[in-house]
Amino acid sequence: MANTGKQAVAAHRRRLKQRGLIRIEVRAPGEDAPLLRDIAGALADPARGAQTRALLREQFAPHSAKGLKALLAAAPLDLELDFDRRTDTGREIEL
Repeated sequence: MANTGKQAVAAHRRRLKQRGLIRIEVRAPGEDAPLLRDIAGALADPARGAQTRALLREQFAPHSAKGLKALLAAAPLDLELDFDRRTDTGREIEL
């Protein structure tokens, strides 16, 4: 009987894999379980999936900053930082 159950689960997962789905186990606080289910449902819904992915990527994707200045400019800081400075070409020298 246990073997029949294992075969059924294996067949179910095989069908999911053919549809491009995988099983993911997540550990989270109990109060977050409904939220995670709603997120998974929104990702699976063709009407809301693209918008949900874009929102999640915007919020959680790592920033690809070109350097420290770009990283600081992209950081969600409450500071008013001025990253622009005038170009100093130096002084004119007569040789």
